[in-house]
Amino acid sequence: MAEEAYTSDDEVAEPRDETPTSEITYDEQFYPARPQRLRPRARLRDLFALRPRTPRNGRPSGDNPAYVAWLREESMLGDATAIAAQFSGLGSMWQNPYAHPDPRAAIDKASVWFTAYPISLITAPGRSFLGTLGDDDLWRAFEKIGIKAVHTGPVKRAGGLTGWDATPTVDGHFDRISTQIDEQFGTEEEFRTLCEVAASHGGTVIDDIVPGHTGKGADFRLAEMKVDDYPGVYHMVEIAPEDWHLLPRVPRGRDSINLDAETEDQLAKAGYIIGQMQRVIFYDPGIKDTNWSATDVVLGADGVERRWVYLHYFKEGQPSINWLDPTFAGMRLVIGDALHSLGDLGTGALRLDANGFLAVEKTTEGAPAWSEGHPLSEAANQFIASMVRKVGGFTFQELNLTIDDIKATSERGADLSYDFVNRPAYHHALATADTEFLRLTMNLALSMGVPPVGLVHALQNHDEMTYELVHFATLHAEDAFPFRGDEISGAELAVTIRQELTDRLAGDAAPYNATFTTNGIASTLATIIAATLGVTDLDEITPAEIETIKRAHLLLAAFNAWQPGVFALSGWDLCGLLTLPRKQVEPLLATGDTRWIHRAAYDLMDYQPHALHSGSQMPRGVSLYGGLPVQLEDPDSFVSGLAAILRVRKRYRIDVAEQLDVPQVSQRAMLVMVHALEGDARQVTVLNFSDEPISGSVLSEHLIPGAPVIDMMTDKIIGEVDDLHSFPVILDPYQGLSLLINPPADSA
Repeated sequence: MAEEAYTSDDEVAEPRDETPTSEITYDEQFYPARPQRLRPRARLRDLFALRPRTPRNGRPSGDNPAYVAWLREESMLGDATAIAAQFSGLGSMWQNPYAHPDPRAAIDKASVWFTAYPISLITAPGRSFLGTLGDDDLWRAFEKIGIKAVHTGPVKRAGGLTGWDATPTVDGHFDRISTQIDEQFGTEEEFRTLCEVAASHGGTVIDDIVPGHTGKGADFRLAEMKVDDYPGVYHMVEIAPEDWHLLPRVPRGRDSINLDAETEDQLAKAGYIIGQMQRVIFYDPGIKDTNWSATDVVLGADGVERRWVYLHYFKEGQPSINWLDPTFAGMRLVIGDALHSLGDLGTGALRLDANGFLAVEKTTEGAPAWSEGHPLSEAANQFIASMVRKVGGFTFQELNLTIDDIKATSERGADLSYDFVNRPAYHHALATADTEFLRLTMNLALSMGVPPVGLVHALQNHDEMTYELVHFATLHAEDAFPFRGDEISGAELAVTIRQELTDRLAGDAAPYNATFTTNGIASTLATIIAATLGVTDLDEITPAEIETIKRAHLLLAAFNAWQPGVFALSGWDLCGLLTLPRKQVEPLLATGDTRWIHRAAYDLMDYQPHALHSGSQMPRGVSLYGGLPVQLEDPDSFVSGLAAILRVRKRYRIDVAEQLDVPQVSQRAMLVMVHALEGDARQVTVLNFSDEPISGSVLSEHLIPGAPVIDMMTDKIIGEVDDLHSFPVILDPYQGLSLLINPPADSA
């Protein structure tokens, strides 16, 4: 093994395949071998384009047949029915195994992801977002870095409809209302071209579906009018006219109003809704007091006026999908959308957004409804993930719930899960220069059957730096956890960690960051690090501090990349973006959504050096590192350092290794991870989360005495494992080491 480890990348032996050769594997049936009928050339949208379109004539209300017909043509459920018909009865639908998640097979095809955010990308002149992502030069840069997949983010039409007119998105295009690509991001043809360009560079494209909700588009408007089975798409209840007095008045200019807690309780007692949920996500007094809203009076296609109360886990403009309605209309809508993305556009994978909130059930009187960790959510996820595997793709989920929930859904559902467990913990380790809580979460996940190989370990994405710590704050609130020489409850632990994060990373310590309701802190990783360094004014950052930010940023990249699983990062990471001053996005902050400060526009390839904003009018942010072309020419740049980290990850297949140990450490700022590579070799990740040099010992029973310790970056021997299964290390501030430990020749 020692001799094999130091051959060139082309000479590294492939991992052993222990699967019987007679069995068709997920890996063999991945996208390049996908049955021809499911390749991008299917052009399902072209079929839709040939349909007669109803003109916009008359009043946009239920008594106008033309309006109702137009809504049907615009609806996602209508498209889903047409899309599904293109797949039924084909032998190719039975060529791929689909029962079991296979994270390692997914990782083999897409180990390192770039997470795009459509409205923040400064595009090439005259090109759309999708056209820019399909740029060969960009993919050549990605290849040099080691990026193998692009997650586009949501690019289909979103927001809502008021009459004939579209209304803007209320949640960054996660309030989907159509199967069609939003024109501001490009065309379906550009999306297909992107998929082909990615494939030519050995990569793939990841799209989004949202199983939890839609926006208030054609489907919701048809549901309000009680047309066909459209009400079955949503968790919505028709309120009898004699009980309209229980509902609040909808203000002029709006189409619905959030219920206060008292009204929620009254409607629950009247038998209409199941009332209070386990928690109110995005809780904001006077804006979102509950998870229920009431519509205004709506005239149905049958001439009847109705008012409805509907569920929305997230914002008022995101009505929740009902996965257990007798019509199964919601399920049909979601599956049709997934098939369109995989079978027609040509993507290789899908992200499942808001997929942990697919069921609600009444519990005992006076207790909150069962709305998280419900078996129906697990079943629904299995349906979605199995269908995606059946047509040759894979899925990952953003499930910010307990470790128990992540384990349950990963057994039959998505192939990969976002690492919500350790994400806030590694931020805490950086903020406090203490890895105790991070070691606690990593060992907890490992012991509960959620190994890192099944997780997507990410730097920044479009969301806030989460600190909900759902595992500790909800199901395990009363459990005892060892922490700082004592035992405290999960609830106390969550409060402590949240307080320390907000004290160090927001408020007076870092006024350029901002808390986002009760969910987390709106920030970039660069501003998280700046706050850790004591920077209070971003305009005063010195060149020396920028170098320290870069070094700490690379440490966090090493933490996420030098462990099994997927590694993901964004343009905000690659360019080192700072948060935007609040005044630049003041209108977007009006609803309390502070996340807009960390979604600044960035220019990956220096396409438009003088542009002040993206095509979607997001203001350009301050970049500490610059674009990719300049960085790739500079061996000391962030991107060059990142590429070196990813070369080690790829060469030694750390991404598909097995995590054996996250041991105790001799220095509070140190983190050690021990992984099993092919054969008997071990890889050890050692990290220093502080801005001071440290020295200590790496100790693990999985280390073999007498084995040499080799720095994977330099191929130099730096030590030897002693008889106590340990070896010493010295680390500079924010330094990370990836170490190879081969068994000595006489140990065989």
